[in-house]
Amino acid sequence: YLKNYNKMEGLLEKISEELQIDKSQWTPTKFGDVAIQQKGKVDRDNTDLTRYVQGGHMNSEDLHLRSWGELEDEYLGPAFIRRFDEGDILYGSRRTYLRKVVIAPFSGITSNTTFVIRANEKNIDKRLLPFIMMSEGFTENSVRNSKGSVNPYINWKDIAKYEFLLPPKDQQAQLAKLLWAMDEVIEKEKELFNKLKTNYLVIRKKKLNNKKFFEDRIEDLAKTSAGGTPSTKREDFWNGDVPWINSGKLKNKLISSPSKMITKLGIEKSSAKLWDKNTTLIALTGATTGEIGYLDFECSGNQSIVAIKSNGKILDKYFFYYLIEFKHRILQQAIGSAQPHINKDIVDKFKMRYPEIDEQSVLIKEFDRFVDLMQINLEKINFSQSLQKSLINQIF
Repeated sequence: YLKNYNKMEGLLEKISEELQIDKSQWTPTKFGDVAIQQKGKVDRDNTDLTRYVQGGHMNSEDLHLRSWGELEDEYLGPAFIRRFDEGDILYGSRRTYLRKVVIAPFSGITSNTTFVIRANEKNIDKRLLPFIMMSEGFTENSVRNSKGSVNPYINWKDIAKYEFLLPPKDQQAQLAKLLWAMDEVIEKEKELFNKLKTNYLVIRKKKLNNKKFFEDRIEDLAKTSAGGTPSTKREDFWNGDVPWINSGKLKNKLISSPSKMITKLGIEKSSAKLWDKNTTLIALTGATTGEIGYLDFECSGNQSIVAIKSNGKILDKYFFYYLIEFKHRILQQAIGSAQPHINKDIVDKFKMRYPEIDEQSVLIKEFDRFVDLMQINLEKINFSQSLQKSLINQIF
């Protein structure tokens, strides 16, 4: 399965590199000549339609609609009157730099700030139209002609005037085939990533939630220490050669780069501490409260972070995987209502289960393998998306 798509991805990359497009026979065309705005309205009190799409359901630079709402689930404002049918293109007319262009997989309702667009098939192969709307030129035109500053929006007449070179119909079919083949590769890669992630989460939960394991508090298994921030008024504390991070860097994964650099003097003259490589970190406050990180380098950090370093009973990386899996239990002990937070004492008193060292090592290797495979897959997705973007802009 993976080998076939690696082969297809390689072929598409080769095609992209070797593609020599002769545009001498292409025709200057206005967007309004190939796209028709649909203005059908819906009486929500008298309709068979059951689903709606709003801006939040549409992802940037993603032609596929992956979420939607059910009309009976929540109140919708009076702006949700626009009908769309399966195959129509939905385009977010506000903040057009987000490039929200999706193809509707069903019929439904959207708001009047989302343009519903259908290809004028007399002039264009409908499979090509969404890619024109994903191009740099189309987006630049929309951004340039947007009105307003807080929530900029584009008018249809300004989109309709956008001019580009349109290939003859036979070439349109060939190019559409190529672009959709590339889209298929990306979708298969995403499908593989989702399968890997699902399996990883299921296996991690099953293997760490073992009541036969030993159980102890973190304070009995590790040395914990909170960080600190050198005074920002002292220039000699900053821009040194010691990595320093804030809690925003903790995102349940390996930390591979610092937020800033401080000096050794900054550590000596403040509450900041130098943490060893292979230390597990947990965020105490702010938007990332409860998030976990694992250091890939010697580092210091701010007071919103507690570092956990094993005393020998547990392998350091076991802390990382265990706390990611059960961080919800730590968050259940959070203090405060307006902005819940945790503290070093909560971390110290947290009980965790663990097997013998040899079994910990086996579990870590198994989890590492999943994480590595997911990272490789993400890199492939990013590469394929960059290749697709490059090809779209090469054509349009």
